[in-house]
Order: sequence, then C-alpha cells, then structure tokens
Amino acid sequence: MVSNFSSMMSRLLNRNESDLTVQDENKYCLMCSSDLNKSDVYQKYRICDTCGFHYNMSARDRVNSIVDFESFKEINRNLVSVDPISFTSSAPYKETLYKDQKRTGITEAVLTGTCSIDGMLCMIISFDFGFMGGSMGCAVGQKISLAIEMAEKKKLPLLAIVSGGGSRIQEGVLSLMQMAKTTIAVNRHNAKGLPFISIFSNPSTGQAFASFANLADITIAEPGAILGYNPIGITQIDGNSTSFDQQTSESHLDHGLIDAIASRTELREVVSVILDLLQKEFTLNRTNRSGEIAVDIPKNLAWHSVQLARHTSRPTSLDHMARMLDNFVEIHGDKQYSDDPAISCGIGQLGGQTIVVIGQNRSKDQVSGEVLRILPEGFRKCQRAIKIARKFNLPIISLIDTPGANTSLEAENRGLAHSIATTMSLFADQKAPTIAVVIGEGGSGGALSLGIADRVIMLENAIFSAISPEEAANLIYRDKSRANEAAESLKLTAADCKALGIVDIIVSEPDGGAHTDHHESSRLLKRALLQQLFEVQNNSTRKRLRERYKKFKDIGEYSSYFRSTVTRELNLLQHSITDRIKSIRRT
Repeated sequence: MVSNFSSMMSRLLNRNESDLTVQDENKYCLMCSSDLNKSDVYQKYRICDTCGFHYNMSARDRVNSIVDFESFKEINRNLVSVDPISFTSSAPYKETLYKDQKRTGITEAVLTGTCSIDGMLCMIISFDFGFMGGSMGCAVGQKISLAIEMAEKKKLPLLAIVSGGGSRIQEGVLSLMQMAKTTIAVNRHNAKGLPFISIFSNPSTGQAFASFANLADITIAEPGAILGYNPIGITQIDGNSTSFDQQTSESHLDHGLIDAIASRTELREVVSVILDLLQKEFTLNRTNRSGEIAVDIPKNLAWHSVQLARHTSRPTSLDHMARMLDNFVEIHGDKQYSDDPAISCGIGQLGGQTIVVIGQNRSKDQVSGEVLRILPEGFRKCQRAIKIARKFNLPIISLIDTPGANTSLEAENRGLAHSIATTMSLFADQKAPTIAVVIGEGGSGGALSLGIADRVIMLENAIFSAISPEEAANLIYRDKSRANEAAESLKLTAADCKALGIVDIIVSEPDGGAHTDHHESSRLLKRALLQQLFEVQNNSTRKRLRERYKKFKDIGEYSSYFRSTVTRELNLLQHSITDRIKSIRRT
C-alpha cells in the first residue's frame, strides 16, 4: 500500500455508514484519485484498478461475486433483532434497525445460505459492514449458529466472509454472548471433519474476529484490511496519531496470524482450490505392483555424502513441492507469534490424492548468511498442519532438510523444547498415514521432530545425525578441521541409517547428486512416495499405529547385531582417543 495508508483509513473510518456502502457516489479513488467511473473492476469488485484499494462491498454483492450464478439460497431471512434490553439512546434502536434494513435491503448484518462454488456445495456466511457496522447482535449470532448447524447436518463446508463483526452495544452483554454461541457451533462442525474457510475484509474486528471466524482451517485476508480484536487506531481517543499499518493484513501475515492475502478478484479461485483439496473424493491406487521403485545403494564415503547433502544447488523442500504437487495451498504462521521461514507447509495433491506436506527450508538468512534453523513458531506451524491432516484424515509427507533447531536464548524462552516435544507427540499419535523423507541434511531433534512416521525414506546422498561432523570433531579431537574423520564414525549416511533400522527405503539420485538434475530427482522421489503411500494407507489404522510403535520401539534394541555395532563404534572411539593422547604426549 502507499505511504498515506494510515491517513486514508482514518478518513474512511470516520465517515458515516451510508458513505461506506457500495452506492458511494464518489467515483474517484480516495487513495490515488483515479477515475473509477469506467472501471469494470470497480463496478464488479469495488477495487481501484490503479492502486488496488479494496472498497466496502455489500454482503449480497460479496456472495454474488464468489458463488456460482444463481446458486445462493438464503436461509433464516426472517430472523431480525428486537430490543432485548430496552436500550436508551438518542435514536430508538428499532428505528436504527429499520433504517439499515431499508437502506441495505437485508434484514440483519449477516447473510446466510447455501450455495455452490465451481459446483461444490457449501454454506456461506457474509457480513455487511453497511448494516450497523456489521455488528454481532443476538439475531446475527443466531443466524450464524443456525447456518453452521445446518452445514453440520448436511455435511457442507463452511465459508465465512467477515466485514465488521464488533459488538452491538444496543444489546449489551447479550451481544457478547454470541461469541460463545458461534464458537460452540463451529466446534461441532469441526468435529465432523468438515472444511471451514474464513475471509477477512476491511475491517474485520471485535467479536466475530476473536471467536468463530478465527477457528477456520484456512484464513485469508484481503489486501490492506484492518484486522484485530480491538485495533488501536479505531478506538483511540487521546488524539495521538496512530499508524494503521501495524494492524493490517500484511502485518498479520508477517506475524503468522493468517495464512494468505488474496485480492477480491482471486478469492473465488482460491476458495475453489481449497474446497477441492479437502473434498477427499480420490484415493491413491497402484495398478502395477511389480518392480521396486526405491533401490538400495552401496555405501558412500561419509564426508562425500555430507558435502552433497549440503550442496548449495541441491533441490530444497520447496523445489520438490513445486515439481511433485498439484494445486498446492500454503498455510502460514503459528497463530501465536510469527511465520517461521524455515518451515513451509500446506495442502496439495500427489498423484491426484490430497495430502498435507511439511517441508524444512535450508534457505539462508539475508543478514547473517547462515542456514536458517527452526524456531519454536516453526514447530508450532508444523502442528497446525498436523492438526489439519488429523481433522480431514489426510496423509502427511514431511521433507526433512535442516541443520537443526535454533538454540538461541530467545528461542529457548519462547518454548523451544516444548514445541519440539509436542510436534513429535502429534506425529507419533497421527492416525492418518505418515511418510518422512530426509532429502538433505537431517540434523538432531529439529529433523527428528518431523521424522516419526510409518515410513522413513532417505535420498541416496542425504545424511541423518544427532550432531554435525564439525561439532563431533570439536568434541572428540578438539579440532573442527577433522570433521571428515568424525563423519565416518557417526554413521550418518543413508546406507548406515538403513542398516541401523532407522530408514526403510533409500531413493537413488541422478548421477553426481540431486543438484545435477532437479527434475529427475523429484521424479524419482515422487515415484517412491506414491508406492509407499499406497502401501501404508492400505493398512488399517490399528495395524498402522501398531507397526509405527514397534518400528521406533525396536530402534536401538540390544540385539546381537546392535551389540556388534556398539562394540565396533566403541573400538573406533577408543582408537581415536588413544591417537589423540599420543599426539598430545608428542607435543
């Protein structure tokens, strides 16, 4: 948005309600002064096609802009507010209601009904800011609750478009209680595993924003919209200037509080894709059972694998997602603090089947130049994705590629250990199929947090270790330059991990490593994932959970094989220490 956004919003919010309706006679953009009289985009979407500013839109126009032609069927139209507490003001409450009903053409501040979007049936709830600021009175809360209950009974997805949503002071504490009423209704809808999408327009505030609307699976906001339970710029009375930029859609996205920002012109397509992903109409089936997709490989030198796993041109999680998935919709943020760029996750289709994918990103920090490590909010974002998969019974594929978690004091104080533990716990108890893939460097608990799965796959040159070779060399030899020696002892290669029972399948890479051919690397990985996904999801839930438990219970079990392995490792470590002592004595 342009630099005068704050002053622009102040002018808009100080205008009366009739000025904020779509019948606004001012046909010149208040942001950039462009002529709107001949703009088709403005006529249809109330958007300035020069600067992109989104003007207020009536509830009915909003519905018509997003649903299939003439598919909307309004319900509970006759539910209207009364004067439950005999509110006293300069203008009688009933008179105010009548004026807004006559001006807007609707009976209350919210419009509810069934509709279809690209042929998919759903329930829609649309607020109208022009009707008493879109405030939530008893009738509004009742209409919303009844709509959600009908969606639950008919097993329909739910779409809420919020505009306003604050308290209706004329109904006192009864207005406040609508937060509880609508929240309980949404909980019942969510318990049925039905999709819920919220769209936040300008402004989305107060009771609706802080109750049912923020319980959606996916939250989308229009550009530049003011969002918040109690935006300081709206309620401020001390006369000091306030920047609205701090409580906009853009700010909320930066802080991980919403999933995406989409222009009004794109909303229909975005909603259609999300509904399509969550319909669960297709499941994966494999017609050719012959042949192994993933093959074992001979052992490579450990340090060579370390270098290839860390190669700057090696395909990242996002690279693989882009090549393997269709209709990918990313989710953002932990809904508590921020959106960690070290984690990318969302919903997409693999081989025509909807899955949840979580990927660790090895991108570098623009300031320090170091590879990003996962923050507590990154793990909490993973938990959001896991919970979506649990609600809709969707398989999870996690792509592991991280040197580890961010162990700074700030991260510790924000609950690093708890976020790792709870992420692993959610993965361990997930009833839907889970597949983890180590595509690069799997470092410590940051990697393992996404690695408790029914199947664990490693790419040929990936590595998996509790500690980096450099850290191990510093501990053992007091010399980081001997990291190549430490790497051999750590048994961190794909072949080593498979021999130890940690990894189930090793996927070959193109000659020279995955970095030499991104497309071929993703193709090989996709084939392996399709095979493993088919095999895992065709087991019953009980069998899958039992085998998952046994798999991790047996890792490191003191068997004859494990005894020989431990003995060999101890001998290597003893020789290393002896050599170190001899070198010290010589010096």
